[in-house]
Amino acid sequence: MIDELEARLAKLAAQHDVITYGKLAADLGLDGPGRIARLTTALETLMAQDTAAGRPLRAALVVGRTTGGLPARGFFDKAQALGHDVSDPAGFHCAQLSACFGLAAG
Repeated sequence: MIDELEARLAKLAAQHDVITYGKLAADLGLDGPGRIARLTTALETLMAQDTAAGRPLRAALVVGRTTGGLPARGFFDKAQALGHDVSDPAGFHCAQLSACFGLAAG
């Protein structure tokens, strides 16, 4: 699933677009109970890889349906655990999105 997830996120970044957790889970063919939990586990794996490689967090491209255009709280919790400063969640998310969009353009 990680390869498909990375490809889908790369496409979103190239389009300067975001997606909801539910839509991404459906796009990846995840269904049934726990589908969002499986997706978030994969996203957190990518967050750790991105942090270790000094890349923007591609998981920022995934937002909650009811979070005002921001990722779910778990995104910020994981980012903080990885050493990122998330004291301004909206600003952190905006910076990550901009970096993802810039990475795709380059």
